[in-house]
Amino acid sequence: MVDTGTLQAYSLFGGLTVEQIDLIRPLMGTAVFNSGEAIIREGDPNDSIYFIVEGRVEVTRCGVLIVELPEGQTFGEMELLDVMPSVATVTASLPVRLVIISNKCVRTMYSRDPKVFGIMMMNLARDLSRRLRRMDEMACAASENPVGFLRHPAETQTVQSLD
Repeated sequence: MVDTGTLQAYSLFGGLTVEQIDLIRPLMGTAVFNSGEAIIREGDPNDSIYFIVEGRVEVTRCGVLIVELPEGQTFGEMELLDVMPSVATVTASLPVRLVIISNKCVRTMYSRDPKVFGIMMMNLARDLSRRLRRMDEMACAASENPVGFLRHPAETQTVQSLD
């Protein structure tokens, strides 16, 4: 399992004490995927948030590369909240090690400590708001200069942070 200090670096755990994170850690899962392995497939159910501890993943939709996510990023948040099928395929582009928080884990946190649950959900809402804002900016840029936007897709494909 990943140590508490590593987890504190993820925004989802912002505002939580070491003790609070240590209460959550036993509920988390881990997984390792080799390069080229699909972690989530577009259209399939997913009920977890994934934290990239090591490696890198590619996010594609309808076969088109949307973004590459490096170590330190998360994915899967939308499906955890809205319980709809996955909107994208996520594939390991390098060997990847993940920490996983499932919907069951989130429900358990809610029943054990509503305050911790509330802090994590507020952090998740902030993260999703930042991503939505970034996507809005990208949509505006594409509409203002669609040819230039299409000529330089690499600029938007690899990110250090979606925040």
